[in-house]
Amino acid sequence: MLKNKKRNVFIISNLLFVAIFLLVSYLILPPNGIRNDKFYFQQIEYVSAVRQAMFLGQDARYVIVLEFIFLLSCLLVANTLSKRMSDKFEYHTLKKTETAYLQRFIEALRFCYSLDDFYEIIKTILERTADCSVVFLDSAKDYVLYCSSDTITSDPRTVQILGQNFPNTWDEGIYFFSDKLGLVSSHKKARGFFICFSNYHFFVFCRYTRLFDTVIYKDLLEEFIRFGFRAETIVNLSEIASLSKDWAQLAETQRVFLPHKLPETNRLKMAAYYRPLVNVSGDYYTALPIDEHKTLLMLGDVSGKGLPAALIMGLIMNTVKITENKEDLVSIVYNIDKAIKNMKLQDKYTVLFISVLDTQKMTIRYVNASMSDPVIITRSPDGHTIKPLASNCGVVGIIELDDVRISERKIFNGDMIMFASDGVSEVMNDEGVELGDTDIYKETVIKGASKTPQEFVDDIVKLIFDYKGDNALHDDITMLITKVVR
Repeated sequence: MLKNKKRNVFIISNLLFVAIFLLVSYLILPPNGIRNDKFYFQQIEYVSAVRQAMFLGQDARYVIVLEFIFLLSCLLVANTLSKRMSDKFEYHTLKKTETAYLQRFIEALRFCYSLDDFYEIIKTILERTADCSVVFLDSAKDYVLYCSSDTITSDPRTVQILGQNFPNTWDEGIYFFSDKLGLVSSHKKARGFFICFSNYHFFVFCRYTRLFDTVIYKDLLEEFIRFGFRAETIVNLSEIASLSKDWAQLAETQRVFLPHKLPETNRLKMAAYYRPLVNVSGDYYTALPIDEHKTLLMLGDVSGKGLPAALIMGLIMNTVKITENKEDLVSIVYNIDKAIKNMKLQDKYTVLFISVLDTQKMTIRYVNASMSDPVIITRSPDGHTIKPLASNCGVVGIIELDDVRISERKIFNGDMIMFASDGVSEVMNDEGVELGDTDIYKETVIKGASKTPQEFVDDIVKLIFDYKGDNALHDDITMLITKVVR
């Protein structure tokens, strides 16, 4: 198993390191101190003349320092070799052995947003490719949601026995079952495995279950649970919209996807504003800490209004949330593009700005997929200057994406970074002039650079409503403001 292989590599590499270290220590450290140099080197004839020239006449501190340097070098080499071997074993296990089937299933499950999507990857990966069979039950309703068409799973007695042996009261987790459909403790004796989550019991029959590396089951359970919550949320959104028409409840459900509280670090202060035109919105934003110095910042706008836009918004937020490497902006954009296209909603796409702000390197790396308004307000000899973060990518989710490129800009202490949906700059006055084209908008933005992010947001919101007068808003309004502080 992968875990055992990694442990063995760690033990062997460190034992080898200790052996080499002790051997070299014996060669360069005399037993009675460095004062007996001549006697010491005469006793050890196999020590080269180069070593004699190096150590003869040196005091003990020199040898101890050299010994310490050698110790660190050996430790570094041992850790490097251990990591490389562990990575090699992990790649081989997850990509080249039978476990690769479950790894492919997990990767596909990340982009499932409905039971139909789930059934499709069961067919293409588990049944056709991995030669497995599946029974998927709603144990609370005693209802079969999906059943493979082979001899075992299509037998009514199989479903009946599974329901009797593993009722709805089972705790969340992954378990193994035998040829007789009873519980077994070891995967080596198992005919298959099943996942319990909420009311769902997902049984996978596989004659080579013993060959799956057990390290994969933790990831499979976590991804299955994420899918369950994701599919349930989308179903709830659809049911609320189509049946009850309770748009306030729909809006409340949608807000679950947005940050409840923005993170704050020693170097970043943030504030946000979110106002849907109707109860539900296609606008979205998030701020996710990556480590002590790096933070992912994103704001976007889905085309259209209403339920379809809300579904795409939730899908995008979930895609970003489940991405493990949040520094890989290119992969995130491609994953969002793929997820939107898989929903097969006509004419739906998103513009977005996604970035990683690094307060150690003092840089912002970003992909701007046709967002028109992201800017940095930075100090200049004349006060403050507005520097746009120009678009470097097309819209996402409807057309084939060209190569997605990363742009990078330097940031400085005191910089204010403003992301806003076009609902901010496109507010019109009585004459039909858009706010973003006016001097008062630019002046308000520049003046706000010396204030806190919340004060900045308050000034822009006040300007919007003063400027529009009695005119109605025509779009959602969303802002995410970040200030770099000392």
